[in-house]
Amino acid sequence: MWIIPFIGLFIGAAIGYLLNIEIPAHLVKYFSVAFLAALDTIFGGIKSIQVGTFEPVFLITGFFTNMAVAGLFAYIGDGIGVDLYLAAVFAFGIRIFGNISKIRRNLICKYYKKECSRCNANPCEDDKNG
Repeated sequence: MWIIPFIGLFIGAAIGYLLNIEIPAHLVKYFSVAFLAALDTIFGGIKSIQVGTFEPVFLITGFFTNMAVAGLFAYIGDGIGVDLYLAAVFAFGIRIFGNISKIRRNLICKYYKKECSRCNANPCEDDKNG
């Protein structure tokens, strides 16, 4: 079930590539934060599916809230002449890499289903809630 978001991402990227849509230069900042919000939502959804805490309402509301706040940062930053969209890029970057790390950890734990050879703890039990 967690592969479905990757399929949707692949299909969307293929359609975007085939349509060859050009983004106006003044909208690039907004598109970049919207894209990062989408990636953050996808990877957060996959992680929550893996740990068993997935709720569609949180996925959808998180997506739109993240996009709105990031877009607002970019808009306000444009108005005052400061690149505030970089704050959103930084925050989403940290969240995306954190989610990818947790997804990787969950996949490895699921594959091996054994305790860590370097320590006495089971690495799969360290991070049950994300």
